[in-house]
Amino acid sequence: MYTRILFLTVALAAAGWSADGAFDDGPETGNESVLSRFLEASKAQQQQMRGVSMNVSMVAELPKLKKKGKLQALRSISRIGRITYDALRFEGDNTVKKEVIARFLATEVESTDKTAPPITPEFYRFKYKGISDRAGAQVHVFQLTPKKKMAGTFKGELWLDQETYLPVREAGRLAKNPSVFIKRFDFVREYQVRDGMAVPVHTTGTVETRLWGKAEMAIDYSNFTRAAETAVLPSTDHALANRP
Repeated sequence: MYTRILFLTVALAAAGWSADGAFDDGPETGNESVLSRFLEASKAQQQQMRGVSMNVSMVAELPKLKKKGKLQALRSISRIGRITYDALRFEGDNTVKKEVIARFLATEVESTDKTAPPITPEFYRFKYKGISDRAGAQVHVFQLTPKKKMAGTFKGELWLDQETYLPVREAGRLAKNPSVFIKRFDFVREYQVRDGMAVPVHTTGTVETRLWGKAEMAIDYSNFTRAAETAVLPSTDHALANRP
């Protein structure tokens, strides 16, 4: 059973970012302004996401072996930005527990002191793809390419809310595999903008492992609260079905 598992440390240092020279060829109209507003929104987001917690439901599956498992946990972000997980319950196949979920969490524990680089021009190249429709709402779309293959960086897309410039979707492939047991890791992270914050609601991942073939993961987040709050913010569409 997992208790107080250190999952990862988020980057909270607010550097003096500049949009100059950050773009490859692409649509030119307003792209520097969009990037600048995203960077400003990100700084505010980092501060607001301290001292919060949420429920997490992680489901992992090995389709080839027809094995599945589910972990329920409490995810907390401390005042200094460290993310921890308190495991509440696991149910399902022990192979999935040991070889997929445990290895995934253990990898994050080992890299706790290796802060994932923030999405800024210091670490990424940005290519503006324009405005797209997402569930009836307009979003700005960037193509991201990491300048160096560092732990936590990815190659893929970033979607920004047109009004707040906060992320609503990140999708791609990790530039550097987090473990020798993993050959490839593709993911999609979805956020919901609430009260000036991009709150995580759902993450899916497809992992090519060296031992067990393809593994599929889905993580749902719900019951987002602040340490000083007594009320729970409205649940997302991906709320946990049952909390023990």
